[in-house]
Amino acid sequence: MTICIREITLREIHLPLKEPFVISSGAVTTRRILLTELRDQDGAVAWSECPAGAAPNYSPETIDTAWLAITSWVAPRLLGRALAHPRDVHPILERDFRGHWMAKATLEMGAWGLAAERDGVSLARFIGGTRERIEVGISLGIEATPAALVAKARQALGHGYRKVKIKIKPGADVDYVGAAREALGPGAPLMADANNAYTLDDSDRLVQLDQFGLLMIEQPLAWDDLVRHAALQRRLATPICLDESITSLERAEDIVTLGAGRIINIKPGRVGGFAPSRAIHALCARHDVPVWCGGMLESGVGRAYNVALASLPGFTIPGDLSPSARYWERDVVTPEWTMAPDGTMTVPRDRPGLGVAVDIDRVDDLTVRRETLTAP
Repeated sequence: MTICIREITLREIHLPLKEPFVISSGAVTTRRILLTELRDQDGAVAWSECPAGAAPNYSPETIDTAWLAITSWVAPRLLGRALAHPRDVHPILERDFRGHWMAKATLEMGAWGLAAERDGVSLARFIGGTRERIEVGISLGIEATPAALVAKARQALGHGYRKVKIKIKPGADVDYVGAAREALGPGAPLMADANNAYTLDDSDRLVQLDQFGLLMIEQPLAWDDLVRHAALQRRLATPICLDESITSLERAEDIVTLGAGRIINIKPGRVGGFAPSRAIHALCARHDVPVWCGGMLESGVGRAYNVALASLPGFTIPGDLSPSARYWERDVVTPEWTMAPDGTMTVPRDRPGLGVAVDIDRVDDLTVRRETLTAP
């Protein structure tokens, strides 16, 4: 079924978090979110979300650079163009067009969502997902004290979360993780995430984390440095998981070749969309590299794409796919994403498209900027 996108509407919404989310590079209290609404030649509609933040601290991209990239370069390549399949979008956007992966992913994933909507099948089924339910992990921001972290982690496990990610930075690392391990016991599924807060000079400090039996240490060193990650992995017994470093299939191949990590976090927005995400998933399956799906404080729209991706068979580690109520007093989709007491989330495999409906009134109330682009 040929897709021809005739109209794209961009919206910036401001969605307040229930509580500040703190990582090594700063705190977020209100999430600026870029949503897009794609409409095809027959009036079918799909929504998508750009995961870029307000500042270039996780990625070089921001919501403002993504808005510029989409309106100036991404959308013009797709509007009015006949597409035999959404897998054709990624090569169209990559040709003589470097970087801007999150901007590209916004419309690339939207094309997958639109195709699933047109075919009357769920997005998860359309991309090859097989799971009916997926395991859910939680990401805990940096707390003021180890005791505060322990309280949050204990609460998370009590709610059923299958993995607890502890954000760390120099000065809030060994003591914090150690307190959580001592309080929660040797079987608690804990991991640490540094968001590239360390250098190789901190290796001795990071090696101390080996004593806590963590599932992994995520992105300890610079986002663009694979060589030093490989050197650090040789010293660590704990697997390194790479996140910010994975921006393409080729980068994932380099990680496998160099031994720069043993686990990969696939965020579809970070790698340019579903086509490269599926390719990285296939690569990791061939090399027995576990993968999981990370989160970027998405609204329920972005969550829909992450849930669909995490239903692929190679996603064997619980993802950062917390329910809507974890972050928002009220999400922008219905039904909101929920988690069962056993720490799993239902994949909406029997509902067409994203599996949730966008609450237009809610989005309208939150919108601070919008722009509509149409095919020539």
